[in-house]
Amino acid sequence: MVDPGVFLLIGAWLKVIGILCLPFFLVPLIAVALPGRLDGLAKRMIAGLDTLSGAALNAAIFSALLLVVSQLAVVILRYAFGLSFTWLSEIVIYAFAAMFMLGSAAALRDDAHVRVDILRPRFGESGRNWIELAGTYLFLFPICLRLITNGEQGLTRSWSLLEGSRESDGLPILFLFKTLVPVFAVLLMGAGLSVALKAALRLTGALPPAARPVERETGGGQDGV
Repeated sequence: MVDPGVFLLIGAWLKVIGILCLPFFLVPLIAVALPGRLDGLAKRMIAGLDTLSGAALNAAIFSALLLVVSQLAVVILRYAFGLSFTWLSEIVIYAFAAMFMLGSAAALRDDAHVRVDILRPRFGESGRNWIELAGTYLFLFPICLRLITNGEQGLTRSWSLLEGSRESDGLPILFLFKTLVPVFAVLLMGAGLSVALKAALRLTGALPPAARPVERETGGGQDGV
């Protein structure tokens, strides 16, 4: 068992780093209010944040491959040889969680999340960018902050115990699995900041308009058999 004070100290430093990063979350709003003043900084931030989400996506791709291989091994061993291993089943669970949590930031960056857009496609370019800004600040950031702060004590306890599987033949890395939750939230906040920066720069004309959402054609078509 590791002294919990060590992880409390690490958590305190991480909080300080988080507080120091808070001004960067104001850059999209400042870029809209003062066009041209922070364009260079905003573009460098976009490049860095997109690179970070790209690196996380590579890890998610590796997790997907691990998921396929381990699930195939589970099926073959169980139905061909009558064998079952808890640690192999846990690899499937952990790989699936890592694939989802590490790949979500890149999906947000590339607008690949499933969205139920009813009103957004009907707005013009400016309206869609304002919706991206408002949605990011009103919904995405608060939810991610909640995820980061909600499980702080439990995560500290998990690391202090180096918590492993409850099964005797399971993997001793449950503490790493639980760490995926705040990592997921941080990556999603970074991707959200990138989205907000792009929306702000499009509003000021510093970036070209985004591709218009696909809309269902109504009327004007030719009749066919």
